[in-house]
Amino acid sequence: MIIKQSEQIMREVGKVLMGKDEVIEKVLMAIYASGHILLEDTPGVGKTTLALGFSKALGMEYRRIQFTPDTMPSDITGYTVPEQGGGEALYRPGAVHANLFLGDEINRTSPKTQSALLEAMEEGNVTVDGTTYLLPKPFICIATQNPAGMAGTQPLPESQLDRFMVRLSIGYPSTEDQIRILDEKRSQNVMDEVQAVVTRDMVLEIQNYLSTIRMTRDILRYITVLCERTREDKSVELGVSPRGIIALSRMARAKALLGERDYVVPEDVRAVFQDVCAHRVILKPQAKMEGQTAAEILENIMKSVKVPAMTGKKR
Repeated sequence: MIIKQSEQIMREVGKVLMGKDEVIEKVLMAIYASGHILLEDTPGVGKTTLALGFSKALGMEYRRIQFTPDTMPSDITGYTVPEQGGGEALYRPGAVHANLFLGDEINRTSPKTQSALLEAMEEGNVTVDGTTYLLPKPFICIATQNPAGMAGTQPLPESQLDRFMVRLSIGYPSTEDQIRILDEKRSQNVMDEVQAVVTRDMVLEIQNYLSTIRMTRDILRYITVLCERTREDKSVELGVSPRGIIALSRMARAKALLGERDYVVPEDVRAVFQDVCAHRVILKPQAKMEGQTAAEILENIMKSVKVPAMTGKKR
C-alpha cells in the first residue's frame, strides 16, 4: 500500500516538475524520514513549484515566506500583542505554523532571522516571549537557496546546514522537457491538476513505520565508519556530526522502503550518502584553493570503506 501511494504521490508532483523523477523521489524519502530539505539551485528551475506540488499531493497545510534582508524573526515564529483592554497578551502565529513550510531564498536574509528556524527544525516548536508553542505534525521545512556568490547571498551557518537532512539540486530540464513545460503552460495552470493522494495523518503513520525497517549491526557500523572518515580526512575542517549519522540512517531506511524491502542494504546507504553528507562537510582553506570538493572526498571515502556483505537472515 505504501509503495502504491508513493508512486501516486511522485506521479502527481511530476505533473508540475517534469523530468526530475530522481529529485522528487529523494524529497519524498526525506519527508518520510521526518527530515528537512535544502534545495540549492539557480533561480527559475522549479524549487518553489516542487514544494507546492508536494504540499498538495500530501494534503498538507502549506505556508511560504520570501526571505529578504529585512525579514524579521517574528515573521517566522510569530509574536505576541497586548489584548484590547489590558488583558493577557495574544499570540499571533508566524509563517512556520504549517505542515510544510517553504523558506524561499533563505540565504538572502540575516543570520539572526535564519536562526529563528533552528528551534522549529530541531524540536518542532517555537518559543516567543518565554512561552513555547508546538508546531503542527508532521512539520517539514523545505528551504531554497541560490548558489553562494550570487548577488545578495550569504552562506548559512554550519548549525543551520546540519539541521537539513539533505541538500538537493534540481538542475535545468532537458530540451524535450522544456518544450513540454512550454506547451503545458500555454493552455492551463498545471498546479490545479495536482490531487491529494494521502492525508497528514497517513504521512505521520509512514514516518512512524520507518523505524521498523531493519538494519543489521554491520550496516550500522558501515554508516558510522563512513561518517567518521569525514572527520579524519586531512582536507576536512568539519566532518559529519552525530546528527548527520542519524540522518543518513533514516534516509537509508526510506530508500529501502521505496525499494519494497523491510531491511537496509549497503546500496541504500551509498545511494543517499552524498545528499545527506556533502553540505555537512566543511573543507579547509587549502583544500578549497586546490580545487577539492566535498563530493569528491565523499566519493573517495565510499571507495575506501569496505562494503559489508549481506548474507544470511536480515535481522
